[in-house]
Amino acid sequence: MELGNISQPAYGPGLEAPGSNTPGVVAMAHGFLRLVQPNPLPIEMIDFGQSQTEFNQEDIKELLLYELGFLVCAAIGVLFIIFVPLVGCCFCCCRC
Repeated sequence: MELGNISQPAYGPGLEAPGSNTPGVVAMAHGFLRLVQPNPLPIEMIDFGQSQTEFNQEDIKELLLYELGFLVCAAIGVLFIIFVPLVGCCFCCCRC
């Protein structure tokens, strides 16, 4: 039985990242996140040494503009939470 050269082993490439079982869902989630948040976080505004009261109006506007996609999604979610049961109740009670 030939064992080869045991003192000099041959190593292959490193480990690869495991693939996803649901690539369609992963692609859809990443697409949604890129749609909602296309801009990178403005890191130059964040200074952990300063207190929270030292933000000026331009910084607050820029942070709100950065979070605008998430704010719109939250507003649409709240509207659905309120109006879907209300419309369902109207259809249920007033089946005219």
